[in-house]
Amino acid sequence: MAITVNGVEITEAMVQAELANHADAPSPRDAAIQQLILHELLLQKAKASGLDTSNEGQAIGALLDKELAFTPADEATCLAFYNDHPEQFRQGESATASHILFPLGQGDDVANMLAKAKAEGVLAEVQANPSRFADLAREHSTCPSGQQGGNLGQFGRGQMVPEFEQAVFSTEAGQITPNLVETQFGYHVIQVNDRQSGGQLAFEDIKERLGQYLNEMAGRQMMHEYLSKLVEEAKIEGYSMSAQ
Repeated sequence: MAITVNGVEITEAMVQAELANHADAPSPRDAAIQQLILHELLLQKAKASGLDTSNEGQAIGALLDKELAFTPADEATCLAFYNDHPEQFRQGESATASHILFPLGQGDDVANMLAKAKAEGVLAEVQANPSRFADLAREHSTCPSGQQGGNLGQFGRGQMVPEFEQAVFSTEAGQITPNLVETQFGYHVIQVNDRQSGGQLAFEDIKERLGQYLNEMAGRQMMHEYLSKLVEEAKIEGYSMSAQ
C-alpha cells in the first residue's frame, strides 16, 4: 500500500534515497519513512502559512523559528532548577596530574632493577628542579602522554589503578610524590598539578551551561509536541506513526 500524507505520496524511491541518512538507526527504513513524513507535514504547514517553499529547508526553518519561539530561561529559572535538583550538581574528588613512566622488564629482574634505578635518578632530578618535569617526561616516559610532557589531564577517583590513585590523592597540589609509585605498568614519577575536593558545584560556575541545557530541553519538548500535533491532525495512510 502506498504511503500518503494528506494525499501526497511518499514514493519508494524517496525512501531508498533517504535510507543512507539513517544507517545507524535500529530500523533504518522506519527512520527514513518517519523523516520523510515529518518533512512533508512541515512543508505543507509552511505552504499553508504563506511561506515561500521554493527552498524547502529554508521554508521549514522559518516555520519552526516562528512556531517554536519561546522565552529563554533567565537566571531566576536557572536558580530554581539548581535548588530543586541539587543531586545533579555534585562533583566527586578529582585531580590533574602528570607522570613519567618506566616500564617493568617482563619478568627480567635485572631489567626491573635498571628501570627502577633510572626512575629513582629522574625522581631525584625533578624533586630538585620541578620545572624540568615536562622535558624529562618527553625524554624518558614510555607512556604516550610523554609527548604532552606527561600530562594525563583530569581524572576522578576510581579511574586510575589503586596504587597510582592513592599516591595522587595523598599528595598536595603542586607537589611531586616523594617516592616512586609502582603499578602493573611500571614505575611512575608523579607530579600532582591540581586537586579538587569535590562537593556541590557553585551556581555561578554552572549557570551559563545550565541555561543552555534548559533552553535545549525546552526546545526539544516544544518540537516534540508540535510534531505530534501535526501527525495527529494529518491523514497518513500506508504507515503508522504511533511510535513518533
